Amino acid sequence: MIPVEAVTPQTGAMALEVMGMGKRFGALAALDDVSCSIPAGSFHALLGENGAGKSTLVKCLVGFYKQDAGSILIDGRETDIPSPVTASQLGIGMVYQHFTLVPSMTVAENLVAARGKLPFAINWAREIAQLEAFMQSVPFKIALDKPASALAAGEKQKVEIIKQLYLKRRFLILDEPTSVLTPDEADEVLGLVKDLTRSQQLTALIITHKFREVTAYADAVTVLRRGRLIGGGSVAELSIEQMAEMMVGNKVETSRKRAEREPTPDAPPRLRIEGLLALGDNGLPAVKQLSLAIRPGEILGIAGVSGNGQRELAEVLNGQRDSEAGRILVGDKPFGGSRAERAACKLYSLPEEPLKNACVAPLSVAENMALRNYDQAPISRGGLLSGSALREQARRFVETFRVKTQGVDAPISSLSGGNVQRAVLARELSYPVEVLIVANPVFGLDFGAVAETHARIMAARASGAAILLISEDLDELLELADRIAVISEGELVYEVDAAEADVRTLGQYMGGGHHAEAA
Repeated sequence: MIPVEAVTPQTGAMALEVMGMGKRFGALAALDDVSCSIPAGSFHALLGENGAGKSTLVKCLVGFYKQDAGSILIDGRETDIPSPVTASQLGIGMVYQHFTLVPSMTVAENLVAARGKLPFAINWAREIAQLEAFMQSVPFKIALDKPASALAAGEKQKVEIIKQLYLKRRFLILDEPTSVLTPDEADEVLGLVKDLTRSQQLTALIITHKFREVTAYADAVTVLRRGRLIGGGSVAELSIEQMAEMMVGNKVETSRKRAEREPTPDAPPRLRIEGLLALGDNGLPAVKQLSLAIRPGEILGIAGVSGNGQRELAEVLNGQRDSEAGRILVGDKPFGGSRAERAACKLYSLPEEPLKNACVAPLSVAENMALRNYDQAPISRGGLLSGSALREQARRFVETFRVKTQGVDAPISSLSGGNVQRAVLARELSYPVEVLIVANPVFGLDFGAVAETHARIMAARASGAAILLISEDLDELLELADRIAVISEGELVYEVDAAEADVRTLGQYMGGGHHAEAA
């Protein structure tokens, strides 16, 4: 094995090969004899469900973990990567799903600090001049003197990419890099990376759940399942269905036929919001004079970049945040979000991060499944809770919704993310639903759980529920929604029938394009 100190620093795209890699955490084999080859100048996709071993593999590549077996070859030489510092010296960098910028520092300060070793006194005039020259080589125009805290989500992601290019990476790992970007921003970022691979300046490895990104940008894929290499190959020779089947182990429907029931145009709205005003955590308006209406059997999708009022809107509808003005009506009755009103209106919800927002973590699966009806027969009789009825209901829900748990008395916090989702779906959708509020329902879920959750939402639509679907994933909205409305800075700024929606137009409104038009 060649130690990193003996390797002459190289420039340009790196060839990287993993041979027989293994990594265990106690009894769990996170990686088991995994091998893959990523040629220099290629754009490679790493696919797999949650728990497949993707994160473990890339953490070995960037030095956070040391593999227990196997080897890493860089440009044909076996190389040890014992630490992130070593990975950085070799030219391996990573753009994480969550931002790593220091909010109180400017863009320039973040870039300079990323170099690691710095002199006691920094010559900022020289640094800024060098940075300005470097910024001429990238297509993103970000003000160097702007604090990171003042950047929009898309700008922060661009700075994360710029930082890796500034550090002269030869091998760049991208972990869900477009989750906070508009479609145009996503194509701008991935298009730049693709151009750099084509020009042999770097090699890229992307972890993504978006098949559109794989088919548009990747040259080849490697698919992991439960820590083992399942397959892969050239993207040009694989269909989306084949890649999905490798990921989950059986055939998966990647597109869903629209349920036969269609919204009735003349039906009165089941859910109406009129002139809603709600404040954010900072005391400033987060939802501004928002109005919408949803008919029975209809899904209205709300698109928008994170942080534009979606969370506050969902919290008002779920009774977790007060409104300052406006009103909400379910049918013709005013709705204030109380538990009693939710039950009377048959309004149910599936919030983002259900363990945090829809469960009581220390309570059991059975107790969480009864949060809707713990004071109703047969769970409650004469004001006393029936443990047997509580557990019987939970066992029925677990079987119907295929919740994997050690038992109905196990803490719900012991379940995987997908199974927490199934447990909440069971509680919310086991009774007649007239209004369903859904917010980023598949965030963090694996491929199989995504398909199942979407199927449950569509079943509720087919049964006549009026559904408000808030999602930052345009592909999800285009697949499920009947109409799509864009929220920007707390306002609904655009609406279109999903069948007629244009991704570019949606992206422009998501990115604040309506303000430019108004100006």
